[in-house]
Amino acid sequence: MKLTKLSLVAAVAVSSAFAGGDIAPVEPVVVAPVVEAKSATTISGKGSLIYITNGAQSNGDMFSSEASESAAAITLDVTHNFLDNVSANFTAIGFTSLGNSFGDGTDTWTGGFLDAQETGAYFNVANLTATFADTTLIAGRQLLGTPMIQGYDWLIAPGSFEAYTLANSSIENLTLVASYVAKFRANNSGTDFADLDGDNWTVGATYTNGITANVWYYNIDTAGYTQVYADAGYTFSGITLEGQYVTTSFDAGTDTSAFGAKISTTLAGVDLSAAYNKFIDGNTGYVGWNGLYTNSWNTTIANQYDGADLDAFKVEASTTIAGINALVSYSDFDKGHELNVIAGYDVTEAIDISVIYSDTQFNEVAGTSTDVVEFYANYKF
Repeated sequence: MKLTKLSLVAAVAVSSAFAGGDIAPVEPVVVAPVVEAKSATTISGKGSLIYITNGAQSNGDMFSSEASESAAAITLDVTHNFLDNVSANFTAIGFTSLGNSFGDGTDTWTGGFLDAQETGAYFNVANLTATFADTTLIAGRQLLGTPMIQGYDWLIAPGSFEAYTLANSSIENLTLVASYVAKFRANNSGTDFADLDGDNWTVGATYTNGITANVWYYNIDTAGYTQVYADAGYTFSGITLEGQYVTTSFDAGTDTSAFGAKISTTLAGVDLSAAYNKFIDGNTGYVGWNGLYTNSWNTTIANQYDGADLDAFKVEASTTIAGINALVSYSDFDKGHELNVIAGYDVTEAIDISVIYSDTQFNEVAGTSTDVVEFYANYKF
């Protein structure tokens, strides 16, 4: 699901993270000075059926034959270990439309084929990864999960980057990360990676020892800004308190600030959370997607500023009932609101299905209410 938040350790282990959000933390491996050659190839993947229907395309009738798109996709994940500490990693995506009932087929999901074309294929991940003692280097196409540069996991495949990432965990409880990003394939945008103008890079540090804290600096020439991001979280008596701050300095225009707070706990088997973001002087820069607390399924709060300081709120509840993972959330962001209802079920160890309903409304713009239903079925092999 596209709202899955990636941990920093998961983000730096992007080479072993395959499409579909299955990103598992991987700790750096300490190796002996002399490493014997090792040849091992692992292959896995999944077949997917995707259906999405959008009421905005048919005067509010979201189940009209004029409002739907569907596709079939194959995701193939391959890792080849040259040595114990050096590997090549690939995620290949192939897809074809199963029906497109509106638009000219060249737009994104609001009026065309999924992934912007009828049939296509591409490598979403293609990199070399090398680990030496406490340092890991990932070079090539990869998934990133930093707070303000990250791929958006939705529809056929998550957004991906051509980048060089270096991570070090030599200091206990502290991980240092640096990433230089050259290209970006936005989620649901097609098969090509777009060049990013100028120098685009980030350096960050995360500390975990009772308190979890992140500090990141971003230089994004392609969008003309630099940025500082910081957050911290602490859990006590079953309650987690989190806070975040982002300041963005634009080359042209007013500098902006954003604050966030979140509280979460579990009661009677139900995970509950409430979050707040405030934006001052303008929108917040990001690439792909971001980790702001009040984001929803269809809407990022980062670009909802409209001339006045913005207050955004979000409440969320999730639990498992009879094997069904269920989540309900509601967000309000001054200009509008969004309701999300998400359900997922593992039919077998290999087969899973997900259904998402989202209702998005922008208050000041007539006719912008959007009811969307999405259906996903995956077979893992």
